[in-house]
Amino acid sequence: MSALPVCQTLRLALADGVLRITLARPDSRNAMNRQMVDELRATLAAVRSDHSIRVLVLRGDGGHFCAGGDLQDMARARDAGVEACRDLNRAFGALLEETQSASPVVIAVLQGAVLGGGLGLACVSDIAIAQSSAGFGLPETSLGVLPAQIAPFVVRRVGLTQARRLALTAARFDGNEAGRLGLVHFVEADEQALDARLETVIAQVLRCAPGANALTKALLLDEQPLGPLLDQAAEWFAAAVTGEEGAEGTLAFVQKRAPRWVP
Repeated sequence: MSALPVCQTLRLALADGVLRITLARPDSRNAMNRQMVDELRATLAAVRSDHSIRVLVLRGDGGHFCAGGDLQDMARARDAGVEACRDLNRAFGALLEETQSASPVVIAVLQGAVLGGGLGLACVSDIAIAQSSAGFGLPETSLGVLPAQIAPFVVRRVGLTQARRLALTAARFDGNEAGRLGLVHFVEADEQALDARLETVIAQVLRCAPGANALTKALLLDEQPLGPLLDQAAEWFAAAVTGEEGAEGTLAFVQKRAPRWVP
């Protein structure tokens, strides 16, 4: 098992194959500064080589998920010049890429502010669960900037037509609207229901073979042309059928028992 990084802006709790990552800057509604971005990326890097971690749960401390980028960080980058601004912005984009491609299933639990970069993180999750009262939005254009690293992921999540409306109006919307848009999968009335839904989804994920889940996720995210993609998928399928998980899953079915990866 790989050692998880020591973090100041995150709380990490690992148990039974589930790593719970809590954004822990509640005084700023968990706005992401460069340190938080770097700590999230370091955590994802540690997870990449640890196949015992099957689920990542992202949520925020203090009743909010994430209010976006830290404006003080942005001000310091602006004072340092164009290159510093570009590097700060691109580091966040790299975080979104790495979160989306992480092998474990990523579950986002969304309460309070889900703005800007927070909405971006929601868009790269595999499964998103929102409280109905959560407040979503892309406020960047109202601040005179643009959702540079976030926009492509929003388009892939909700489609171009809705992404254009959300980005070009800086409109705010609640969890119910996020559900209607397809940005989130489940909308719950209160925190108790939110937590209950989370545990149900975790249990569902843990019924699936971890290797099969990781390759299925990679297949779903692959954007190469269809023919080569299906060729690659056939290779992965053959390896799965003849591999350890395929043999165990088939035997478990015949023996009418749960496969050994199920807790």
